[in-house]
Amino acid sequence: MVIFHCADLHLDSKMESNLSSEKAKVRQGELVETFARMVKMANEKSAKVILIAGDLFDTKKSKGRNIKNNVLFIIEQNPNIDFLYLKGNHDDEDFFEDLENIPQNLKFFSSEKWTTYNYGDVAITGRELGDTVFDSIYSELILEKDKVNIVTLHGQVSKNTNKNDAPLINLKKLENKNIDYLALGHIHSFQKGKLDLRGVYCYSGCLEGRGFDETGDKGFVELKVAEKKVGAKFIPIAKRKLEEVQVDISDIAGSSSLVEICKKIKDETSGVRYDDLVKVVLTGDVQEECEIDLDFFTEQLKNDFFFIKIENKTMTKINYEKYKDDPTLKGEFIRIVNAQKISEEEKAQIILTGLKALSNKEF
Repeated sequence: MVIFHCADLHLDSKMESNLSSEKAKVRQGELVETFARMVKMANEKSAKVILIAGDLFDTKKSKGRNIKNNVLFIIEQNPNIDFLYLKGNHDDEDFFEDLENIPQNLKFFSSEKWTTYNYGDVAITGRELGDTVFDSIYSELILEKDKVNIVTLHGQVSKNTNKNDAPLINLKKLENKNIDYLALGHIHSFQKGKLDLRGVYCYSGCLEGRGFDETGDKGFVELKVAEKKVGAKFIPIAKRKLEEVQVDISDIAGSSSLVEICKKIKDETSGVRYDDLVKVVLTGDVQEECEIDLDFFTEQLKNDFFFIKIENKTMTKINYEKYKDDPTLKGEFIRIVNAQKISEEEKAQIILTGLKALSNKEF
């Protein structure tokens, strides 16, 4: 038996935090296209179930209705696949609640009790969690030892600290519960670990990255159940990847620094595909004379990728000896700041701000 485990699709996301309205609209369409491609792959592999472990949508049910209707159409057009949908923390207002006719192959889980769907010797069990997860929820989970048990939840396992806006799942209380595979949603990157001697837990991650906190490969997990064992394989499927590239520009200085930095960015991003989105982070210690013009770099590189964003996280080195005997207002200002009992980082920031004001020039 083949099962696809996916989560955190956020199919109606606005996608406008970094992108222009035109490109945001393109990315919105691509989210649904990727979902459709996953469903097509499920058909090709004769999958019986697509298990959605939360956050199918991102906005209130009254918004993004065209996208939601497209998703409904995809589900209706694939009656041979059961879509088992467990709501996540972004699904609190469910689009499907108002439908008069729910497709027979779209099935839900309850927040009141554990719900199980049986497929021969495979049992898929899940429960929607509230803000507080009581111990009774774990004790109420009773699974048959002789079944292949797949359990689904949406939330953050206690060892994860990078996202804290969802229910906390206590993995210890799920040990020795006859779980073969714990299908999780909420963390947007693929993660897999040992649950106990019998089973594993797994975050499938999202199908498409939406921001630069979601870099790298994105996709779903293909489960193959055979001889009462579950094999799990991560399948990358995203149309576009988001990449973050650190570019160290230490010691670049002089009148040609803009050109040199631009060339180095091009060299360091040469491995990023044209279709992808890239964030370049400039790092390193740079000389005062080094010109950093983010708008210039972006303009020069904007046609190299679907989208590029450039951030400056360099540290400027101030040569205090150079200003030791400088009789100008600039020299006096730098000497005063240098005498302060503050960190070198703070000194540099104050001096750069002051020099900018004195020269009326962007740094």
